[in-house]
Amino acid sequence: MKPFLRSQLERYAQRLQELDFLLSREDIMADMAQYRSISREHAEVTAIAGRYARYRQREADLAGAREMLQDPDMAEMAQEEVSAASAELLQLEDELQRLLLPKDPDDERNAFVEIRAGTGGDESALFAGDLARMYTRYAATVGWKVEVMSANESELGGYKEVVLRVEGDHAYGALRFESGGHRVQRVPATETQGRIHTSACTVAVMPEPDEHQAITLNPADLRIDTFRASGAGGQHINKTDSAVRVVHLPTGIVAECQDGRSQHSNKAKALQVLQARIQEKERSERAAKEAALRKGLIGSGDRSDRIRTYNFPQGRFTDHRINLTLYKLLAIMEGDLAEVLQALQHAREAEQLAELGLE
Repeated sequence: MKPFLRSQLERYAQRLQELDFLLSREDIMADMAQYRSISREHAEVTAIAGRYARYRQREADLAGAREMLQDPDMAEMAQEEVSAASAELLQLEDELQRLLLPKDPDDERNAFVEIRAGTGGDESALFAGDLARMYTRYAATVGWKVEVMSANESELGGYKEVVLRVEGDHAYGALRFESGGHRVQRVPATETQGRIHTSACTVAVMPEPDEHQAITLNPADLRIDTFRASGAGGQHINKTDSAVRVVHLPTGIVAECQDGRSQHSNKAKALQVLQARIQEKERSERAAKEAALRKGLIGSGDRSDRIRTYNFPQGRFTDHRINLTLYKLLAIMEGDLAEVLQALQHAREAEQLAELGLE
């Protein structure tokens, strides 16, 4: 193990003692926000310190086994231990390198998932509905909650545009690489000749801003319109102007919400989505500048990046960024996304390791 990596890991054992002390103090426990923050750090530091303790233990085992090699009676057993300890040390070092990679502070946040129908008309809107269902089903398997923030439904089903709020541990970190162009190849329900059509949707995944961040928007920069909500919703929804549209005048970015029953609730939700979109625009512009210097494997998450193909006739799912092809498309559309999301995360970690010269 490289010396600088070992020195970093030694600090985690020390930090764990500090956090143990902080969590035992009554004043820390009285402040729930601070307590949650320290508890979260404690869990992360414990995981790293625990794996490093195991690494040191296996180092000691390896040193002891090598000494035993000098004894003819113990040589065979010692050689087995040398092989086992050496293999585990390599695995642990790789694991520890990944644990030490810099983390995006937004990864822990809830996420907004915005899906827009693109080329393909009604079929594209139906596919947008399928994607929304896929993410909703995956969320259910990991215990996340999904709320529809706004939806513009298509006449034949599906969505012209839908924004989902995904609430759960590490939601943004898990879904962030879903941003980009998703292409579908299949025979539409409306196709009478059995021909395969190609259509597309774009997905943008944005971290949910802090509760207090929406307040930082300058009211003078906003135009807020109210209108009568459309679509299903019973008698109430058509009688009051409860739907809200917010326009950010400097950028022209728009967000609307008509899901809630009260105008106040819809305004708060629309402001949250607006703030997320403004931040995403700034992030995309930064990523574009960085990409000009270095083209990342995963890409910038720009809507124009075609990242996926869903080929129904062949049952084939392909993520073009990491050359991942799986022949279990129907299972994926039912929310079986774990393998895909893990592969993307590992590809990003490999990128980071290469950048740090650790691979």
